[in-house]
Formats: sequence, C-alpha cells, structure tokens
Amino acid sequence: QPQLVESGGGLVQPGGSLRLSCAASGFTFSMAAMSWYRQAPGKERDLVAGINIGGRTTNYAYSVKGRFTISRDNAKNTVYLQMNSLKSEDTAVYYCNARPTGFDYWGQGTQVTVSS
Repeated sequence: QPQLVESGGGLVQPGGSLRLSCAASGFTFSMAAMSWYRQAPGKERDLVAGINIGGRTTNYAYSVKGRFTISRDNAKNTVYLQMNSLKSEDTAVYYCNARPTGFDYWGQGTQVTVSS
C-alpha cells in the first residue's frame, strides 16, 4: 500500500527555519517525481517545490525561491524541504506528493505555523 508520511512541522517564529521530511513506502520511490504542496486556510493547494527522479532538477514557487530547498535521498526513500527565513505567509498545511508513472499519491500533511 503506497504511503507518504510527513513530519517536521510545528510552530516557529518569523525568520526561523524548519525541515520537513516525507518518508515514502509501498512504491518505487526512486522512480517517482516528488513535490511539496501547501494549503493555507480558505485557499487552494499550491505547489511549493518539486524535484525530479534523479534529484538534479528542482523547481520552486516564486514566493519561496531562495528560502526553501527541496532534496531527496533515494536510499532512504525520503524527500525533504528545508525552509529558511520563514514568514507568516508560509503558514499552511504542507503536503508531500509522489508521481510515479501513472499514479498520484498524497500524504496526510503537516502543519507549519509561523508566528511570534
């Protein structure tokens, strides 16, 4: 059974950092493009960052470029999102997404709250 489990969310002050992790199981992780999305209250779920199968190509939403870094460890079946210089507008539920060919898997999400 495919599964994505996010961790690392929490409450952080503006300017702080968090590192999200997403542990994958039940499918061939090394053959899946991976992404992080986020959804703030009352808003749509938006793409934050994506990384290709080999880990050499990444893309970011304009609002997080230069502050967030996506990476993956295919040996650990895990994708990460390093978030620095956090702002209040980064507050959202963050979701991990996996797209092996022909499939689309989502995690349950982890809450990130940026507040003083």
